[in-house]
Amino acid sequence: MDGPIGIYDADIGPDPEQWRALGEDERSWLVKDYHRRIGDELARSDAHAMAHVIVANRVAMGDELPVRRKLEALMDEGLDRHEAIHAIGAVVMTHLNDVVRGAAQAGAAGS
Repeated sequence: MDGPIGIYDADIGPDPEQWRALGEDERSWLVKDYHRRIGDELARSDAHAMAHVIVANRVAMGDELPVRRKLEALMDEGLDRHEAIHAIGAVVMTHLNDVVRGAAQAGAAGS
């Protein structure tokens, strides 16, 4: 792949500046490629990649948000980096699901 990052590894993490220089489609492709390379074929690869990208984007922001510190704390508690990304991603996806469900319910109530 052309661009600043040729390969993604969830257990190492990308250089924040290089990661931010990529487009969202490139980021998603790199995450999906990583999972293919490790033999982790996912039924919902788009949603899974989106969770990885959201977490990686927040980590790349450094100390602007607490995500990098939370990732490090989870790793200090024994999770590997990939597992910590999944833990944070699960929280993010639950929150997004709640937001979407709430918006749908509000739309239905207003109809």
